[in-house]
Amino acid sequence: MKIYAVGGAIRDNLLGLSMHDIDYVVVGSSPSAMVALGYRPVGNEFPVFLHPTTQAEYALARTERKIGKGYQGFVFHTDPNVTLEEDLERRDLTINAMAQALDNKGQLSGPIIDPFGGQADLANKVLRHVSAAFAEDPLRLLRLARFAAALPAFEIAPETVLAAQEIVRSGELRNLSAERVWQELARGFIAAQPLRMLEVLQLTKAAAELLASGTKQRLKDDQAKKTLAIELNLITSSEDKIADVCAVILSNLSATEITQWAEQVRMPNRIRDYAILFSALRTLILVEPTNALDVIAWFNRADVWRNPLRADALLHLLQQLSYQAETLILSLHAAQAVDAAQIAQLNTPSATTRQQSSPTQPIAGEKIRLAIEAARLKAIEPYCSKKN
Repeated sequence: MKIYAVGGAIRDNLLGLSMHDIDYVVVGSSPSAMVALGYRPVGNEFPVFLHPTTQAEYALARTERKIGKGYQGFVFHTDPNVTLEEDLERRDLTINAMAQALDNKGQLSGPIIDPFGGQADLANKVLRHVSAAFAEDPLRLLRLARFAAALPAFEIAPETVLAAQEIVRSGELRNLSAERVWQELARGFIAAQPLRMLEVLQLTKAAAELLASGTKQRLKDDQAKKTLAIELNLITSSEDKIADVCAVILSNLSATEITQWAEQVRMPNRIRDYAILFSALRTLILVEPTNALDVIAWFNRADVWRNPLRADALLHLLQQLSYQAETLILSLHAAQAVDAAQIAQLNTPSATTRQQSSPTQPIAGEKIRLAIEAARLKAIEPYCSKKN
């Protein structure tokens, strides 16, 4: 039995990056032998075992054969005779198909095993698929796009572009679960250059299947695409990068379009709502002079009264994109300074007044709401009379 670190750990080590979530492959062993050594089996798709001390995952070397549709349409074969090279051959990109043995202390030891030229492709900054099996798994197209976003200096080999386009022509993308699509998109969107993920989807013709109509149009318009690239590069400080990146990418879409695409890819509601609010905010800021009624309407829509941190994040994003948001920021502070509790108290009718009130008069709750709204509107009008 021999244990190797494989895939991303070797790639990142060669790139001088920290190694996280190391994948381990065991060659020359069997499920019974692993259990006898104290490893605990997990998973049903193929034999994976938890280390008895570290609880790290160790997978038996395996081969695979396509028998159905989608990324789950494979059967896996493991036995002690499966070689490390056979295991590496089923991986997606050459830079992810390298391995290195572990010594008895669990440290990387010995030469890098690189049967498919991963080191050369790292040196030449090329993303290249390992074998024809690449086109059998639709998820690999999304992984290719994600790695392009994470390694923006790397070019995609022409033959790999063709293999990815073959995945699109096969219709296999439709067999991906929406959850897996979003998982890969999200990882690409928080990478070094999220625009590259969109560009690869466009290059491979997967955009037609995976992106919103408005986003596809934006990528086809050179000026709109250039503006998008500039805006994405301006996001330099963010506590929630995935939300900010999605908001910028979708900022030219309507609430209906954003909602439809969010349902298609199972985007979390939190990110969907943030994008919808930012799209409306961007539209609001482009209108001059600023209308106080429109501003208060956006404040209400964003529920800045109960969720001020989200409003601050949206306005901060607006500023990062070089929009003049001072009017809105001052208006927000002025509106938030209104003492809603005091207004509610002043407008709460006494028991006698409630008995004498006419059926045509507003009920107490509505009267209070209108009074608070009026006070907030009055507070922001001095700022909204100015241009942005």
